[in-house]
Amino acid sequence: MFRYTVSAEFPDESLASEWLHWLRDGHIDEVLAAGATSAEIVRLDEAVTAFEIRYVFPDRETFKRYEDDHAPRLRAEGVERFPEARGVQYDRSTGVIEATFPAP
Repeated sequence: MFRYTVSAEFPDESLASEWLHWLRDGHIDEVLAAGATSAEIVRLDEAVTAFEIRYVFPDRETFKRYEDDHAPRLRAEGVERFPEARGVQYDRSTGVIEATFPAP
């Protein structure tokens, strides 16, 4: 399995709430339809308002298809609605899931 994580930090709770609504109202569904098998939203325990969206893809190849065929449009939509000019900071990371506990 392959993990794709998007981290986002917000200057205030109001903007974060707007972003969460956008995620829940379709964005996550579109990533799932494009190949992810699951997603979770994690509010980070920090002084700032920050989240991680953790997507699981069956393998690197499925993620690559998502990245080539769907991610450019979905990312552009997100950046248009929630640009860095509004104070949003993004980071992305990927990696192979070596093990899951308890094992499925």
